[in-house]
Amino acid sequence: MKKQPDNRAVPMSAPACPVPPTNYENILLAHGGGGKLTADLIEKLFLPAFGDPALDERHDGAEINIGRIRLAMTTDSFVVTPLFFPGGDIGRLAVYGTLNDLAMCGARPLFLSAAFIIEEGLPLKTVHQVADSMGKAAKSSGIRLITGDTKVIERKSGNDLFVTTTGIGIIEHGLKISPQSIMKGDKIILSGDIGRHGTAVMACREGFEFETTIESDCAPLWNQVEIMLRENIEIHCLRDLTRGGLATALVEIAETSGLRLEIEESLIPVSDQVAGACEILGLDPLYVANEGRFICFVPEKQAGAAIGLLRQSAPNAAIIGQATDTPKKDYSNIRVVMKTPLGTSRIIDRITGDQLPRIC
Repeated sequence: MKKQPDNRAVPMSAPACPVPPTNYENILLAHGGGGKLTADLIEKLFLPAFGDPALDERHDGAEINIGRIRLAMTTDSFVVTPLFFPGGDIGRLAVYGTLNDLAMCGARPLFLSAAFIIEEGLPLKTVHQVADSMGKAAKSSGIRLITGDTKVIERKSGNDLFVTTTGIGIIEHGLKISPQSIMKGDKIILSGDIGRHGTAVMACREGFEFETTIESDCAPLWNQVEIMLRENIEIHCLRDLTRGGLATALVEIAETSGLRLEIEESLIPVSDQVAGACEILGLDPLYVANEGRFICFVPEKQAGAAIGLLRQSAPNAAIIGQATDTPKKDYSNIRVVMKTPLGTSRIIDRITGDQLPRIC
């Protein structure tokens, strides 16, 4: 007897979502994007090579103790394209970005150094504008730019300028502000609306025009931190939201502290202009870079007072969540969870690639 064909539906294997590889022989742009590949580069290459215990803090800077004097030191590089954008430029970005890293250590910024790598062919006028902007930003912030270096590289596009800065500040209080200081129950405070810087740079770079110009939030943060310290707010941790945005900062802090962080999407301030632009550009505001925003972890009993102080200069500062227990063993890889307006939960993780290359 001839065998009849079997017309029954054959179960198909579940579609697999391709996972981007993590082992590369060469550096990619995504290694500098603040996401998974950046973390891999730090964890697997730089930390083993340097091996200093200070690096285990995973903070925005390092604390240095000289006798009874507590100092903080940080270094950063800036490679934004274009060099000038609505709300700022690479010069202001370099000064404020470095001072903000010191502020996140709870340190009053004092001194700054700057190194310039300039591509042959860049107009001298452009270099002058950047240097002038840096000088004005330093003066307005009450710090001194006291040393530096200059190198010129061979011409490629004729438009490149890279700035590397190092800052030193003094810690004048008894708090240990770091991810390791976060405690269960701490409230998470966001200092303002998110996504302005990355959206402003992207729109300027690509020539997009919106009804309202979106300006970068590039600004110094020390004054906001100082007022909380002056009013005896027990700050446990601070982190400014730069590459990788709010989402990446939360993941980094959760991994370092060992705690789980829970936030609510409806409490996160995003301006209508940024939300609309991100929708058009296909971006998630949670991962878009900022240059004038930070998150702050404080005890629940002091969260109201902290918000009141921040809202004196930042009306849309908000409490967006809290630190909870260490994740259960079965969910140890789930560090940050966001409750959506629909009542569902979304796992927040690092991005693998890079939403916006060269924005800070």
